[in-house]
Amino acid sequence: MPTEERRRRIFALALPILGGMLSQNLLNLVDTYMVGDLGDVALAAVNLGGFANFMCFAFVTGMSAGVQALCARRVGEGRTGETAVPLNGGLWLVLLVGLPLTVVLYALAGHIFGLLEDTPEVVAQGTAYLRARLVGLVAVGANFAFRGYFNATDQSRVYLRTLLVMHALNVFFNWLLIDGHLGFPAMGTLGSGVATTIATFLGTAIYVFQAWFIARGSGFLRGLPDRDTMRTMLRLSVPAGMQQMLFAAGMTAFGAIVSRVGTAEQAASAVLMNLILVAILPGLGFGLAATSLVGQALGRGDADDARRWGWDVTTLAMVGVTLISLPAMIFPDLCLRPFLHDPETRALAVTPLRLVALSLPLDTAGVVLLNALFGAGDMRRAIFISIGMQYLVQLPLIWLVAVPLHQGMMTIWGVQTAYRLTQAALLVAAWRGGRWAHARL
Repeated sequence: MPTEERRRRIFALALPILGGMLSQNLLNLVDTYMVGDLGDVALAAVNLGGFANFMCFAFVTGMSAGVQALCARRVGEGRTGETAVPLNGGLWLVLLVGLPLTVVLYALAGHIFGLLEDTPEVVAQGTAYLRARLVGLVAVGANFAFRGYFNATDQSRVYLRTLLVMHALNVFFNWLLIDGHLGFPAMGTLGSGVATTIATFLGTAIYVFQAWFIARGSGFLRGLPDRDTMRTMLRLSVPAGMQQMLFAAGMTAFGAIVSRVGTAEQAASAVLMNLILVAILPGLGFGLAATSLVGQALGRGDADDARRWGWDVTTLAMVGVTLISLPAMIFPDLCLRPFLHDPETRALAVTPLRLVALSLPLDTAGVVLLNALFGAGDMRRAIFISIGMQYLVQLPLIWLVAVPLHQGMMTIWGVQTAYRLTQAALLVAAWRGGRWAHARL
């Protein structure tokens, strides 16, 4: 276990990040619960639309990895007056890429959703939901860039309080627009998408307001980075954005493959994915902390300390995930009951949920160390492992067992679990190898 001093440092950075991510994923579950009352068609439309939305947004959100890595290096190097300059560059890249991407994707939304699902009712509701979410693409990218900056500079509490306000607004707008309250029309799945987009833009405004007072002395909105810094940011952000986009596309393809088995299976899998995202939050939150701690240590020129941070954060994250996953191991039906109201649909998810819960602690090690590699600037190795495993192993095997072999939920999720554990083992080996210490920013 890490020393007490290092545990305090990790918790001080990771817990606000974890709190913010917990609010985000709990909100996804709240959205699933609220839409679930509309039936399996609406639930399948929103969740498959969520996968498509993740894929469409992934490139601009992935750019936050470059912002966080560079800002953390500036902190480690003691260049406090320049820590927000990479944030300026990240915001500019999000705007430059996001605006035309929004126009193109909005026009293609119907075709994108049609590739994922062939049930007319699901396609119609899902396309409307996806278009409403796409309007907020630039705001989402900007929010992730701000997240990278505040996490890199040990100000993750700013990220936490912003998300809490933003997601509270989202719940309120969902209540107004899904079923129709206070005189607003009942918009169903479309209302869920509109509510999220409104809350996202309000979140961007809150971030800008806070950064104006907190980060002006660090260079916020005081010019773009120089050419060398912009080249480095592009070298980090574009691969990270591609990794996020390909990962999201793979998740979307996974949802599309499962939908071929049946609408009930797709709905059950969507709820499983949302529950897993909540359970693995320590891995994601502590992983972002590892990104900053590793980057800061390498900025000081201390590769041994960076290595220790990677292992220390991994240990604490695995302990946290083990505790969180226990209820799903012991009471899977109880965990699923609020989100899957049909007993037959719920029964499909019980055993897969227990299987995934048992494997989550080891999966968490891979999640943390993937982010640690990002913090070190070793993007190529991290991307090769994560995307290679997803496209060369996971998706071909999932398609094989689901479509030609006509296997059910247990086999599909067994393959999914084996893929995640193998990927985690490869990432552990990559961190142990130590080549990441020679990556240059």
